[in-house]
Amino acid sequence: MRQRCGRTPVGVSLMLLVMALCGALLAGCAVGPSQRPPVAVRGELLPAAPPPAASEPAADPDALPGIEPVGGGPAFTDCTADVLAGLAAAGTPVPAARALTVGCGQLTVPADRSRPDLGPARLGLTRVSAPDAPADLPALVVLGDTGTDGSARAAAALAGRMPAEMLQTYQVVGMDRRGAGEDLLDCAPTDARAALLDAAPDRWDTPAMSALLEHSRSIVQDCYLLLSGTLTSYRATSTADDLESLRSALGPARLNLVGIGDGADAAAGWVTRHPGAVGRVVLDGPGDPTLDDPAATEAATAAAESAFDAFATACAAGPDCPLGADPRATVTALLDRLGRTALPVGDGDAVTAGATVRAVRSVLAQPARWPELQAALAAADGGDPAGLVRMLVPIGGPQGRFDAALATRCNDSRVRVTPGEAAELAGDWVERFPLFGTAAAQQLVSCGPWPSGGPVPPSAPQGDAPPPVLVLGTAQDPRSAQSGADRTAEQLGDGRVVRWQGAGTGAYGHTPCVTEVVDRALVEGRAPAEPVVCPP
Repeated sequence: MRQRCGRTPVGVSLMLLVMALCGALLAGCAVGPSQRPPVAVRGELLPAAPPPAASEPAADPDALPGIEPVGGGPAFTDCTADVLAGLAAAGTPVPAARALTVGCGQLTVPADRSRPDLGPARLGLTRVSAPDAPADLPALVVLGDTGTDGSARAAAALAGRMPAEMLQTYQVVGMDRRGAGEDLLDCAPTDARAALLDAAPDRWDTPAMSALLEHSRSIVQDCYLLLSGTLTSYRATSTADDLESLRSALGPARLNLVGIGDGADAAAGWVTRHPGAVGRVVLDGPGDPTLDDPAATEAATAAAESAFDAFATACAAGPDCPLGADPRATVTALLDRLGRTALPVGDGDAVTAGATVRAVRSVLAQPARWPELQAALAAADGGDPAGLVRMLVPIGGPQGRFDAALATRCNDSRVRVTPGEAAELAGDWVERFPLFGTAAAQQLVSCGPWPSGGPVPPSAPQGDAPPPVLVLGTAQDPRSAQSGADRTAEQLGDGRVVRWQGAGTGAYGHTPCVTEVVDRALVEGRAPAEPVVCPP
């Protein structure tokens, strides 16, 4: 109800009094017709007040993206028997209790995305799953290290070590790096390849380095003629592009990925270029992305010497080390003898000191094969080269990985070293890194004739920040110091570091502590909130 006060013929003071009384009684008395809105007695005519703004829950900083089923992809044919037999022959068999089904296929990608006229390249794929797994199970892609087994074989080996829950969550898809598997790079003249493999560890003078440069020049010339200009595509940035092609072929918006060794380097490059496509990603043993040669080679060589110390300590600690109480002294003496007289193996071939150094460094990446390496070195010390030959065939044999490893290493480096500079580095490194220093300087000079690396890749993710990425570092990794994991994590912006005080290239699947952290990330989608340190 509304009341109104009007004018009366009284004095001014009386009128003011009445107005005051009206104001007190009615909380406001207007002259003339009221223009005010109705007064709501109970409030039902007032507009509803907006509710207090609810604060949005803070995003969980440790949550990883969800996983999606595979929506298609390349065709696979069964190759279970061949792949498992290959693993057994390489000394990394799948446990007998683990039943796996393996399919082999191909991914077609541009040979060079900047040169459509060069046509396609084909990369080998391996799909590994439990025998009863559905075909659309989410994919976990594995990208291996060019210095060890190809990605296809690495995927099967990793599936053999995974907890069973992982194979209920994922199918494991290995993608070969360029130059491996289906795309095997075999272009170097045999004599030039042998010269680089057999380069003597006691020859680091400038004339010796100049001779290696000329052998490498003949490799570059022959490979360019054979590959029609695609030689420079064997590099980490091409692999990052290939990963994106695989993601597109498989169908999910985000890719789940494990990169190992230099496969972790390439995977980190993919993360920086495609942060919006990053799913649950593990980088296992990346190098330091802030270094280029010769600093990068120096850091890797120091890591290899440290890994050999771990190898020697493990052998000497056993009850029957075939290399005696001082394995380093035994191996050094063996190399000295091989430097004077190589061990003949028939057909004019022989095991040299330089080839032995390369076999040792390669197998140091796989601690499961350390007993085999110990036995091979002890046998060679007694005059039997057969064990070392078995290790050297995958490196420099007709179906070896030497050409691809050389191309990838040289294409990913932007610095070229002259024979004189390499000789100077070798003189320093042989004192600090007595087993591997000279060979490291020889590798640097062997990249001299190669075109310098392409444009510098981005040092941080482009666009939106990716979700947390697990970065694993191993204390005695012959390929990279553990600090490489720290630098990679810093560069990615939200890398979650897991440090294993063990040995070898790749920590996942080799120790329960690391495996538990990684499985929680890959299966439950939870990244560790703080850095993790795992015992040996």
